[in-house]
Amino acid sequence: MPDGRKEELLELAYAYVRDHGLTQLSLRPLAAAIGSSPRVLLFLFDSKDGLVRALLARARRDELRLLSEAGPADGLPEAGTQIWCWLSDPAHRALLTLWVEAYARSLIESDGPWAGFAAETVADWLRFLSHAQPPATRDTPQARSDRTAVLALLRGALLDLLATGDTTRTTAAVTTHLRAMNA
Repeated sequence: MPDGRKEELLELAYAYVRDHGLTQLSLRPLAAAIGSSPRVLLFLFDSKDGLVRALLARARRDELRLLSEAGPADGLPEAGTQIWCWLSDPAHRALLTLWVEAYARSLIESDGPWAGFAAETVADWLRFLSHAQPPATRDTPQARSDRTAVLALLRGALLDLLATGDTTRTTAAVTTHLRAMNA
């Protein structure tokens, strides 16, 4: 079967898991929803774990695309504001819910398809935030601490936003803390 079909099914499966999640993923309903069969999915992805790994890699590509689209920021507060604008956009809720699910599973199940997902995303975000810091101080303990604090703020606010849907309150909290960094 050509790689084009594998990519097509991966995109369809990715849309499916953004709506239905990964936790209870069953091949039969997934295959029926995307116009395939469990046998074809197993052939293309080697196993259910192989499919989950491919879906997590696909989600990570979206995350990295987000970071690349944010553009250069003049300091951590601006970088944090750019990221928060994207994170708080209701159009991204399904993707972010999937991300949280995968992140949590990666913490609980250290092997299998989830292995390393959480640590890799932390590294991705910290690398992005480091580019908003002056090159001369980027590798100092204080700079690492500052970008870790921004990341913690964004992730905590994201979890709160996803749980409550309260964009106004979470945005006010993020904005207050990012402004305080400029003081």
